Amino acid sequence: MVIVSWNVRHLLAPCLASLMADLDHSGLVAEIWVVDNASTDSTPDMVREEFPAVHLLLSEQNLGFAGGNNLALRRILASQPRPVETIWLLNPDTEVCPGATSTLLSALQTHPEVGVAGPKLVYPDGSLQQSVFHFPGLAQLLFELFPLPTRLYDTSLNGRYRRALYDGEQPFRVDHPLGAAMMLRTAALVEVGLLDEGYHMYCEEIDWCWRLWLAGWRAVCVPAAQVVHHSGQSTAQTPLSSFVNLWTSRARLYARYHRPSTLRLARTLVRAAMQRRLRGGTPEMVAACRQVLRAWETVG
Repeated sequence: MVIVSWNVRHLLAPCLASLMADLDHSGLVAEIWVVDNASTDSTPDMVREEFPAVHLLLSEQNLGFAGGNNLALRRILASQPRPVETIWLLNPDTEVCPGATSTLLSALQTHPEVGVAGPKLVYPDGSLQQSVFHFPGLAQLLFELFPLPTRLYDTSLNGRYRRALYDGEQPFRVDHPLGAAMMLRTAALVEVGLLDEGYHMYCEEIDWCWRLWLAGWRAVCVPAAQVVHHSGQSTAQTPLSSFVNLWTSRARLYARYHRPSTLRLARTLVRAAMQRRLRGGTPEMVAACRQVLRAWETVG
């Protein structure tokens, strides 16, 4: 189990506590690795003092989601005599509900074709968070960049799966889960490789699942496994750089997995949206939009 943390000590502590409680509840034995991405809020001290059994890796710089996870994954894959069969990646702003770990593990054991399983995510108030998605195309760009009818945002046009599927007990096939919580089959990870560190933040899990799909592995959502997600706590600390990271990562993703004609249309949509933001934007937002435009002009 790997958790990458950056300045969210107040969330990491309950995350670790919930995870350990679920392991005890389920009778499972697992190693927990925390990668601290150069936090300045005394996160390492908290982990050492309150969770001494956790393996703590310290990075001198913020490696992002992919780089931080890969730091731990390389250690795990090199373990002797053989690596573990599954690895759970969790965000520090999650809390694991009782039974979630064993339920995800059971889904992977029952379905050998599945390379990654995601739980049902809920917000702290218990309401559903959309946690699995179709691979993004042009329609999703339209929804993110331009105002469209509200009734359409929660539909398959915007990459969503039907809410009724989350109410069931059975796993259902998806394109990819949200990276906040996903359990990986180690054999699949070894086959397709580690997370791509070219994505500093955002789209890493989409890229990884797309590689999985192309290699013949499948992804599922397991609604019987539930995880609370305090969404976006790390990225909220740096909103403008998060905005740039998101759209720079999207450029890399669309260039890699879509045909040139689709990429050209996607570039046109992004260019139009960024130019709208340039008009009347703050100097900081103008600079951010120009960074995004450069990223999209240089891919493909």
